[in-house]
Amino acid sequence: MITRERALELLKEHVKTKNLVKHCLATEVVMKSLAKVLDEDEEKWGITGLLHDLDYDYTKENPDEHGLKTVEILKNEDVPEDVINAILAHCGKKEPETLMEKALYAVDPTTGFIVAAALIRPEKKLEVLDVDFLLRRFKEKAFARGANRDQIKSCEEIGLSLEKFLEISLEAMKSISSELGL
Repeated sequence: MITRERALELLKEHVKTKNLVKHCLATEVVMKSLAKVLDEDEEKWGITGLLHDLDYDYTKENPDEHGLKTVEILKNEDVPEDVINAILAHCGKKEPETLMEKALYAVDPTTGFIVAAALIRPEKKLEVLDVDFLLRRFKEKAFARGANRDQIKSCEEIGLSLEKFLEISLEAMKSISSELGL
């Protein structure tokens, strides 16, 4: 299987947008935390999160290609089929079926939602956030409109309540807050 080091090289090679790199790092750490909670392969789940938006800079003007270009980029890398399928599922190229596919589908908008919550606070830091604050913001339709609430709530399909899912996600992101600049 592809190593984290190689996945990080690919990320730096193909993703030039600083905030998108941070999003991929956040997705990686949340996926690893979920894998630990769900007794799954932490390394594989982390790499899935790290690589999930590898093609975004290339496809942002053509969302129909999102995910497909990543598969093309990864075709000569040692990436397991279940990782490829999760990447395709997160962007709607296949129905999320496995636990990892469903997890990535829910995590993707969640990291952005949590970043948005940190940025509205005067401190602009993850450390000041708690789950209650996130749950209150979650109910506000005008807040972080781009974070699909139904997609986030799909965490229930992996056996986690919204509250528990946000708690795991927030704690994971806090663990790399310096890398995220938050």
